[in-house]
This record gives sequence, structure tokens and C-alpha cells, in this order.
Amino acid sequence: MMWITWIGSTAALIFALILALYILKKDAGNEKTKEISKHIQEGAIAYLKQQYLVVGIFFSFLFILFLVLSFGLHLISPFVPFAFITGGFFSGLAGYIGMFIATRANARTTWAAKTSLNSGLRVAFASGTVMGMVVVGLGLLDLSIWWLVLNLLEVPTVEIPPIMITFGMGASSMALFARLGGGIFTKAADVGADLVGKVEAGIPEDDPRNPATIADNVGDNVGDVAGMGADLYESYVGSIVATMALGAVASLQLPGLSALQAIQIPVSIATIGVICSIIGTFFVRAKEDATQKVLLRALRTGVYLSTVLIAVLSFLLIYFTIGRSFLGVWGAMIVGLVAGNIIGYFTEYYTSDHYRPTRELARESLTGSGTIIIAGLSLGMASTFVPVLTVVASILLAFSLSGGFADPGIGLYGIGIAAVGMLSTLGITLATDAYGPVADNAGGIAEMAGLDPEVRERTDALDTLGNTTAATGKGFAIGSAALTALALLAEYGNKIKESIIHLLSDPSVSAFFEKFYSGLVEIVRSADGSIQTINMKIDILDPRILVGLFLGGVLPFVFSAMSMKAVGRAAGDMVKEVRRQFAEKKGILAGTELPDYAACVSISTRGAQREMLMPSLLAIIAPILVGVFFGPFTVIALLAGSLTSGFVLAVMMANSGGAWDNAKKHIEKGAHGGKGSEAHKAAVTGDTVGDPFKDTSGPSINILLKLMAMVSIVFVPVFIALNNLIIQLFK
Repeated sequence: MMWITWIGSTAALIFALILALYILKKDAGNEKTKEISKHIQEGAIAYLKQQYLVVGIFFSFLFILFLVLSFGLHLISPFVPFAFITGGFFSGLAGYIGMFIATRANARTTWAAKTSLNSGLRVAFASGTVMGMVVVGLGLLDLSIWWLVLNLLEVPTVEIPPIMITFGMGASSMALFARLGGGIFTKAADVGADLVGKVEAGIPEDDPRNPATIADNVGDNVGDVAGMGADLYESYVGSIVATMALGAVASLQLPGLSALQAIQIPVSIATIGVICSIIGTFFVRAKEDATQKVLLRALRTGVYLSTVLIAVLSFLLIYFTIGRSFLGVWGAMIVGLVAGNIIGYFTEYYTSDHYRPTRELARESLTGSGTIIIAGLSLGMASTFVPVLTVVASILLAFSLSGGFADPGIGLYGIGIAAVGMLSTLGITLATDAYGPVADNAGGIAEMAGLDPEVRERTDALDTLGNTTAATGKGFAIGSAALTALALLAEYGNKIKESIIHLLSDPSVSAFFEKFYSGLVEIVRSADGSIQTINMKIDILDPRILVGLFLGGVLPFVFSAMSMKAVGRAAGDMVKEVRRQFAEKKGILAGTELPDYAACVSISTRGAQREMLMPSLLAIIAPILVGVFFGPFTVIALLAGSLTSGFVLAVMMANSGGAWDNAKKHIEKGAHGGKGSEAHKAAVTGDTVGDPFKDTSGPSINILLKLMAMVSIVFVPVFIALNNLIIQLFK
């Protein structure tokens, strides 16, 4: 089945190449559209080069640290440093390729929209599909390479998944930098373009007289394409490797299920998902005169068809490989598939202007900025209820269907399979998500190039549709993060047991360790004194657990505060620069003098690089400090607390931001006075607040949750060794 994974990976990457060549053959338009697109390409590439330089220094430091921990202190596997680097490399590569194609598809989408709405969608959707296929293709390729290498080196099968979790940590680290840095860049530019351009100067956001407009369009690519690609790459591989690790442990207790089978099932489901996603893309089609509603139906048809195909083929896979006695595992996967679609639907319900909540939010703009902000926050808070219920139901159903109440190990494996099932359609769901920034860029190019108003109307329709599908994509990512983080939490518990057994092999530390952790762990010994089994007894009233819960609960808020403040500082610099240009160059607003676009791109780049470091480091440093000073069991509570508060906060922020954005667009279509009205100005303020909610802090939280769990798994031996040393020093 691992060779089949190679085939699935190759199919995805070849399909992405075919679509990329199809896009590049399309007409990029006249000299003006080509010139604008080139400015966006150059700005995006310049930003990524600077970002990868900063991230490269960070990765080099951790690589050296892992070398010391593995070859010097022998606390972690010697494969860990290299797995970490490959995970980060492939995550960054996925984002780079997607952005490379997106920055070339934007002008081509604009020119195709001159023909019809459907023609524009086909080019933009092809670009999004390249992103989707590159993510799943490279993810499976990375998994396959490591599986092959570790097998050739004769590493025991059950030891392979924990090693592979480390490249998930590398992918998560890269994704956090990409998502956070890209989000800071794009929102700084967006806020500057909106507040000074729209509200103060009264010109459109994409007017060529707006100095921040090129930076804004660059930001769509580095944040919503490169950042999102790296984000979903780590979600994809993270869910797979966590489930592989749980499967290896579960197989030890279950007759009839080998470790190899348990490990290969999640990878095989993901491979089936790739093939079904490719098939689904061929059903995203409509007539040339199609309306926005028809196009949305076409996008859903592709996703739903892929979902049904995956459900059927996965049933056959599980039935003929591990037998009918394990069909509960298939049931758990179906739970994940259904849960993903439920979360996606309700995300759309709360954020699309086709439904009542966003239309009512737009109506609040009639009474000013204050009321629309209050209503938007209320909407986001209310929107968390259904996703939380869905995740709770998914956990219980996946656990029980897979037999968890008889054997908790297989139940936790079932929860991991549910996360894999939720992301198995990623190839096509990411395609419907990633085309949105391309459509947004296409609208900006149409405005700046002075094309017919009809072209801008079509690109705006595509952009609005893209906002809806992008919000749905964020819902998928956040929902899967909850299940994946729970699976990683379970693997962390297994890793604690392994590390304790290794530590207690030293009689000099055994007695004191058992005494200090007597309330949290039960060590059962055989007659000869050797450790027979270890049972963890997590008591929520134990102060060490309460401390972890509180620290974990506050971490997503601290992280969000840091990232929001980062956007505010970078946006403040952008606002000052745009105001300066308007004041010093009077010819800009008169249309006789060109703005200095490069200065605004430079401000966003510097701001993003400066501001992304501290929030990103928080995800890595926090669990290490808690583990060293409070012990490995406090880290369990830390991860649990951050998961519960972070999931709810991420949903609230993403949905509030999406609703504010679409409420603004609803008014721009003509509701409540249309563009330039007082209601529109209030809606722009709401959208300005919502921008970092939905594109910086909100989507970054789901990476934070998984990265903290992976860091904890990798550093468990370090926690226990150093914590034991501290205990010995102060006893």
C-alpha cells in the first residue's frame, strides 16, 4: 500500500503540472495587465526570499539543538534533526509553488473574465487546484520517502511513526511563520489601503492612485496562498502521522491488526482522497452564462462527489485489508467526512451574505461603526456553538464506533482516522479555497488597468464566492486541528510512558521519581522488580494539572494578542506612509503622478519579518518551559487547556472576520446606500477589525495547537530528564 501512496503522490503532482501549463498558456491580457501582474510577482517573490532567510536561521538553530540532543545527549532519535528539516522544506515548497502559479494566474483570470464569469472561474479554479494538488502530492511524497528510508535502515515498524511526527513539527513550524508573517503583511497593506484610500481619500481600494494597492495584492498571495498552502500542508501530514503513531500503539493490544496495517490505513485513505479529488475537479463546470449561484453549486458538486467516492472506496480498502471486524474504523472515517461538511456548511451560513446573519450584520452599519463591531463579535461568538457540538459528537462517535469503550487505544486511533477523513478531500477543498485570492487579485488588476466595468463586476462576483469558499476552508482546517491535536495529545501520553520506563531503569532516580509523581502515575512492577506497565492517573484537582489547564487556556489569547498587535503596528506604519504620499505628492489623487508602490511593499515586508518572530517562538518555548519546570504531566493539561480555548477562539475570530468582510461587500453591491455611504464607511471599519481576525490570528491558532503538541512529543525525554534533575537539586 505504501507503493500505492507513491502512485497517488505522483498523480497529484503530474495533474498539478498539467494545470500549471494550462494556466500559463492562457492570455495574460494587454501590456497594462501584464505590467501590474509583474509588479505583484516581484513583490511576492521578494517577500518570500526575505521570509525564508529569517526562517532558515531559525531552522538552523533548532537543527543544531536536535543534533546535540540526539548525537550528544542521546535523548532523542538520530533521525529527528533530518526529519524536522524535510518537513519544513516541503511545507515551504508547497506554499511557494502555489504562490508562483497564483501570481501568474491573476492577470489571466482578469482577461478570461472579459469573456464570461465561468471563463474567469475556470482559470482561477485551475490555479487553486494546483495549490491543492501540490499540498497533498508533496505531503504523501514526504511520507513515502521517510517510510522507505527508515525501512531500508531496518528501523522497527512501531518506531517509525514517532520519528515521522518530527517532520510534522518541521512542517508546523514553517506553516506558523508563513501563515503569521503572510497574514501580518497582507493585513497591514489591506488596512492601509482601506482606511486611508477608501475612508479618508474616498477612492476604491484597488484604485491605481492608492499607494498601498500593489502591497495589498502582493499580500493576498503571500498570506492567503503561500501561507495557507504551508498551513494546510502541515494539517494534512500532521493528521496522518499522528494517526499512524496511534495505530502502531493500538496494534500491540489487538489481535488481528498488525502494526503495519494500522500504520498504512491512514496513508491509504489519504491516497484514495487524492484520486477522488482529481476526479471531483472535472465536475466543477458550468455554462458560459452561469451565474454566481450556479458556480457555487458547481464547486459544491465537485466536493460532494469526491466525498462520496472516498467513502465507498475507503470501505472497500478497510474491508479487504483488515477485515469486517474493523469496519468501525471506517465508521470513524465517515464521521470525520460528515463533520467536515457540517462545519463547512455552518461556516458558510454565518459568513456568506446569502444568509441572514451576515445580511443582519450589514444592516447594523446603518447606526455606525460601533454597532457593526458589536454585532460582528456577537455573530462570531454564536457561530462557535455548532462546530463545538460537531467536534464533541465526532469524538464520541469515532471513539465508540472504532471500539474505544472496549479498548481505549483503538478508540483514540479512530479519532485520528476521523481527522484523516475530514482532510481526505483536501485536494479539492483547498482548490475551492485557494482560487479566492486569485480572483481578488484579478479584480484589482481590472480596476488598475481601467478595463470595462463589466469585467470588475465579474471578478467581484468571483471574489465574493471566493470569500465564502475560503471561510469554509478555514472551517475545515480549524475543525481538523481539534481532532488532530487530540490525537497528538494521546500520542504524547504514550511517549511519556516510554520515557518514564527508560528513566526508571536507573535505580538511583527510581524511588524518588515514583514518590514525587505518586498522585499522577502508577507504576506496576513484576516480581523481579522490572516495570510491567504504567498507568497515568490525571486528577483535575491536582495543583500540577490545574496549573497546566490555566496556562494552556490563556496561551491562545496571548498568542492572538501578540499577532493582532503586530498587525496593528505594521498597519500603523502603512497608514502613515500612504498619508505621507498623499500629502507630499499632490499629483497622485489628480492622476498625474504615480504613487511609490515599492515603499509600501517594503513597509509590509519589514513589518511582517519583525513582528512574526515572538508569537511563533511562543508556540515552541511555552511547552518546553512548562515541561522542564512543572513536569510532563502539567504539559498534558497545558495542551488540553489550549485545545479547548484555542479551538473556540479560532472559530470565533475566523467567522467574525469573514462576516464583516462579506457584510462590506453586500453593501458595495448596493445595499444600505452602497459605496461611499455612511453605512459603507462603518462596514469598512468592521472589515478592518475583522481582517487580522480571519487572516492572521484566527487561522494561525490551529497551527499553534498542533505545533505545541508536536514540540511536546519530541521533547518529552528532555522534559523528564531536566525536570528530574531540578527535583533532585531542590529536594
